[in-house]
Amino acid sequence: MSNALHRRICDAVFVIALSIGLLQLWQRFAAPADMDPLLRVPDIVGYVALATAAAAIGLRFVTARGTRYLTSLIPYFALFITASLLVVTTGGANSKFLTVWVVVALFAPLFGAVVTTVALLTAIVFITMQYMANIIGIGGTVALSLASITPLIVGTLSWGFEDKADADQTKEDRSYNELASELSQVAGKSEVVINAITDGVFALDGQGVIQLINPAAQQLIGWGKHDAMNLSYKSVLKIINAKNDEVSEGEDPVAQVLNTNKALKTDLLSIQTQSGKTFLASISVSPVGQLGSGVIVVFRDVTAEKSDERQRAEFISTASHEMRTPVASIEGYLGLALNPQTAQIDEKARDFITKAHESAQHLGRLFQDLLDVSKADDGRLQNNPTVIDVVPFVHEVVQGLSPKAADKGLRITYKPIPDGSEDEIARRINPVYYVNVDADHLREVSDNLVENAIKYTPKGEVVVDVSGDEAHVVISIQDTGIGIPREDQAHLFQKFYRVDNSDTREIGGTGLGLYLCRRLAETMGGRIYVESEYKKGSTFFVELPRIDHDEATRLIEQASILAEQRAEIEAAQAAQDAQNTQAAQIAAMNTSNDFATQEQPTAPVAPAVPVAQPSVPQTAVVQPTIIQPQSQEAAPVATATLAAPAPVAQQIYPQAPAMGAQPQSIVAPNTPLSAIEADPSQYVTQRPAGGGINVPPRQQ
Repeated sequence: MSNALHRRICDAVFVIALSIGLLQLWQRFAAPADMDPLLRVPDIVGYVALATAAAAIGLRFVTARGTRYLTSLIPYFALFITASLLVVTTGGANSKFLTVWVVVALFAPLFGAVVTTVALLTAIVFITMQYMANIIGIGGTVALSLASITPLIVGTLSWGFEDKADADQTKEDRSYNELASELSQVAGKSEVVINAITDGVFALDGQGVIQLINPAAQQLIGWGKHDAMNLSYKSVLKIINAKNDEVSEGEDPVAQVLNTNKALKTDLLSIQTQSGKTFLASISVSPVGQLGSGVIVVFRDVTAEKSDERQRAEFISTASHEMRTPVASIEGYLGLALNPQTAQIDEKARDFITKAHESAQHLGRLFQDLLDVSKADDGRLQNNPTVIDVVPFVHEVVQGLSPKAADKGLRITYKPIPDGSEDEIARRINPVYYVNVDADHLREVSDNLVENAIKYTPKGEVVVDVSGDEAHVVISIQDTGIGIPREDQAHLFQKFYRVDNSDTREIGGTGLGLYLCRRLAETMGGRIYVESEYKKGSTFFVELPRIDHDEATRLIEQASILAEQRAEIEAAQAAQDAQNTQAAQIAAMNTSNDFATQEQPTAPVAPAVPVAQPSVPQTAVVQPTIIQPQSQEAAPVATATLAAPAPVAQQIYPQAPAMGAQPQSIVAPNTPLSAIEADPSQYVTQRPAGGGINVPPRQQ
């Protein structure tokens, strides 16, 4: 029996029984004395009716599956007894309340054949007793029989018999059971499929507790099914970031999906196994139903794939870099050949060389794209954001490509600054859209999209526009070209993907431009997307984060301050480099003088002129003596060979001189260490007395 039917039966019993009880109370306290006795409800019947109404309203809220039949039968049976007593005590066959019994008997078939049989036997016994008591005759017996049996027949035809065993198996319940059985079969098939998948699969509930783990996941991370079930995923699936640390809450893709209920996929993280090993993983997390219902985590080992990609990227990067140089040389020489000031060629040769020059330029752009793509893939793509006013910036790009559109017979329109007189442009007021992105990246993306629009538009026009809201700036490039089929739009921004049809084969391309645009847009914190209809044209959109005027002003001032600081640092570095260069030149001159001095014989040398030092106490730390370069006029010199250099003044053991005393220079610069070791006495004999340093004789 369905929950709704159970409630309706209890409600009907409550209304009928309460009506009988209230009628009895009214007759007892407020009815007129001359009221027809056959309309009076006996007190006992009124009390039973009120008890029946209370039971009905109480059992109405007992709706547990398996108890609905009994909780519906009890109030109905109580009402059946109440109606029977009411008819018997108010005149029997002549009772004014016979209709109440007829209505109650109408619902007997709802409770099955047994209850219907009981109602029928009750009617037969009542009619028999009335006939034997000569209360009714043959005609009355027939009429009463029809009045008693007809509602049972009508109820049987309307509801059918419902046995107690099937009391809770209504149409709704049977549908539920059938659906449950079907889902059980589907679940069995799904389990077979999940167990056959080579990717690791986790099913988590809303709190992140593991409800399912397939064999592939067990093999990848080393956890058994019974060990992992009903544990938090953080205990089993240890996700590691690029720094070899466990991910934080903000980096954890599973936690993000549990909190936001939005699917997420990443291949930048690693997973640590139970034994402590790690492997690069591609992790995909998808929500199940509403927020809090749980997620499905799918992951796989991509270490080998990443290694292959890295090798391919390195090869492409190296090959592009190496081949770009000779291609640039070829392009340069072809340009010289086409220049009338550097070469004289006839028209036929000029035509050939022009085509070769265009091909060399195309090849150079291809190598540059390959190099940029390799940088984007391995994270070497630099990003130096600056504040840019998008409207004039994109206008420069459109102006640069206008000649190419004119050569093809296309009309190119830039909506914020359309072609017209200077007065018209001056009167036009455009909103200022500021972005803080890399200027080279934005220029390359804009240039590539506008150039593609020109290239893939045989005739018509290209319309470029800049719009936005408080948070975003949108650059749109609309064309009336060949369009993109719907099945190709989802793959359009993938690497090396090209739309393959009769229109694109004639135009050509590498499939790198839009992929590079997507990577650059993502690097700038934005996104790129397309709306297109085949044979009717396309519109590409670049969405970037917008900054307000105050933020732009602050960033511009900050950049200006940093530029000034950088200029000061560069000026200081230049001054330091100049001083270092001057010092190096002086050192070179000193070295030259030292060699010249070493060529002279031993001779008295004038004492070096000391540098003035401030007066210090006797206990102060003594500064080392600064030796001034000697000139050849400082002492008489004579010619000598380099084999026997004479020691020149230099202090080898510095000692604090007395106040006002002249320091002594003993050892000449560039004196070989072997000469000092052979006879150290000659270098210390002139030391001032009281030096306190004893030099032992050299052990032979």
